[in-house]
Amino acid sequence: MSEQTKEKNMGTAPPLVIIAGPTATGKTSASVALAGRLSGSIISADSMQVYRGMDIGSAKVTEEEKRGIPHYLIDVADPTENWNVVRFQKEARAAIDEIRTRGRLPFLVGGTGFYIQALLYGIDFTEMEADTQCRADLEEEARTLGPAVLYERLLKVDPVSAQTIHPNNVKRIIRALEFASMSGGLRISEHNRNERMRSPAYRAVFFVFTMDRQKLYERIDARVDKMMEEGLEEEVRRLRSLGLTADDVSMQGIGYRQILRSLDGEYPMEEAVRLIKRDSRHFAKRQLTWFRREKDVTWIDLDSFPDEASLLNHMEGIIRAGLEL
Repeated sequence: MSEQTKEKNMGTAPPLVIIAGPTATGKTSASVALAGRLSGSIISADSMQVYRGMDIGSAKVTEEEKRGIPHYLIDVADPTENWNVVRFQKEARAAIDEIRTRGRLPFLVGGTGFYIQALLYGIDFTEMEADTQCRADLEEEARTLGPAVLYERLLKVDPVSAQTIHPNNVKRIIRALEFASMSGGLRISEHNRNERMRSPAYRAVFFVFTMDRQKLYERIDARVDKMMEEGLEEEVRRLRSLGLTADDVSMQGIGYRQILRSLDGEYPMEEAVRLIKRDSRHFAKRQLTWFRREKDVTWIDLDSFPDEASLLNHMEGIIRAGLEL
């Protein structure tokens, strides 16, 4: 496709503001404020906030924090459901259509880079939808031998993907191994890189938040302490009483899996809190690694702004210029 054709297509593509970055960087507050200034509505790009009843551990935006701004893809699935990228794409596209029909500007906000990339570039994952014997075999291996065995295999098969996938994220490990098997050896990281070369499906202004690493880690630790004070342990106890286990995708999220293991007697609650903080810091590092691979991104160094007003003014100016508002 020629550059001229790309420019023509982008001129007719729907507008989209993306605010991404690692956990605990203040994406929620900034997006709500900007949506208020620009008549926007917000679509969550968070793989945990979709689940009903999982509020504290997912740092779900509260009604007070929404400040009247419409939000989509929050509380749209039960914790027993297997939410995935294909469903996210479908529902996010529908949300964008509805937002634009209402004459508002869509904002995509969150830290799940895989979801953001899939929507922005229209990546086709439908060929992976059907259950396969390969997937069943890998799931059985994970149950009997543990995720570490599969992760070690992924390190050999697709080391690039392994760098961005947590060793305990069984679902994504299996998907990467299954993809390599079904595609005749093509790595999913290569597939994703090729897909990123496609023209974006949206005329996007794409922000990624960052800040001093030590400051970010301190904010993450403070957030985890606040979650525990707000009742994260009780939230996990309630979910456990409903029959949810470590086999449910929803319970594999950071915070939930560590406390669940503590409740099952694997280690004290103090150790669970330590692990949540450690794993959250590691997750933030992987998020930054993911977003550094994205093109046409505006990095926002939060430490370079004296206050929120100057940050919002800067971002609003870029949005208005980029989308010709």
